[in-house]
Amino acid sequence: MKEFTLTCTFTSYKSADELPDADLELMNEATKASNDAYAPYSKFRVGAALRLGNGKIICGNNQENVAYPSGLCAERVALFYASATYPNEIVESIAVTAQTDEFKISDPVTPCGSCRQVLAESEKKQNTNIRIIMKGAEGEVYVTESAQCLLPLMFRADKLKK
Repeated sequence: MKEFTLTCTFTSYKSADELPDADLELMNEATKASNDAYAPYSKFRVGAALRLGNGKIICGNNQENVAYPSGLCAERVALFYASATYPNEIVESIAVTAQTDEFKISDPVTPCGSCRQVLAESEKKQNTNIRIIMKGAEGEVYVTESAQCLLPLMFRADKLKK
């Protein structure tokens, strides 16, 4: 038997106001995007905003469907749009937040497993990490420098080869 340890670093801010200016701008855009989410079933409106290497900010929000698997998360909406529209630009960072009228979200909202895998694939494709900034409607903000911290034992393309 062999035991191993995985370690990741997160930075925690008491509120979004403590974020560096570039991260705060991105979080504000993610918050705006969450306002326009199509979430009539869950009422959980998620917004994402990412900054490309050329400085452009791309926003996305969750898009639900009565057939739940047919919807798409905010993070993937933004990442796929960026890849389709700006295929040669790297994604430097992404901010994710959520809100609902049902209750206050005060813990940081983190990407789901599918979004974590897409973030990991995006990092591999561009050969550089993506800074991930996460918060709820209010309260603490978590920041990490790579999808590797959110999905440490991620599925990799080399597992498809003999």
